[in-house]
Amino acid sequence: MTLPPGIEITIPFFATPLRITRIVSDYTGTLSFHGKLIPGVEDRLGKLRGLITIDVLTADSSNTAATQLAGMPFLNLRILEGAVHHDFVKQTHAENNNPAQIAAFGNGNNDVLLLKTVKDAGGLAVAVDNGEGCSVEAMQNASIFIVGIVNALDLLIERTWCKATLRR
Repeated sequence: MTLPPGIEITIPFFATPLRITRIVSDYTGTLSFHGKLIPGVEDRLGKLRGLITIDVLTADSSNTAATQLAGMPFLNLRILEGAVHHDFVKQTHAENNNPAQIAAFGNGNNDVLLLKTVKDAGGLAVAVDNGEGCSVEAMQNASIFIVGIVNALDLLIERTWCKATLRR
């Protein structure tokens, strides 16, 4: 299997450019609002298709993820079920997939370890609020907090946004 080419973002005063080869995102409250995919998400993910691998790991609180994401067969959906600690599952997924090259998106307490792991490894950890809230711990463990998942995905498309926000 050939690895996707990735996205490179040069940020002044960073030792090396960010090299993103994978998105790891939550669904509920991150890609969706009240269980429905946010308008514009499919378009943005379509633009990133082929450049990076896209993984969605979710508890799927509204039981809508599979239906809402059905039009995007290019992404990998994993619905986390049962009484497992979803935060540890997301963290382990990041650890097993080169967290320094991940752009992680999340809004809840069960995204904190994912965001922290990616941020600590030098990847891009993004806390997102779509109107359902974003936990303070998620924000504290992110590189960037942004309102709206469309804006968050645009960080990878409009690379100067990351540069302007993260430069020192």
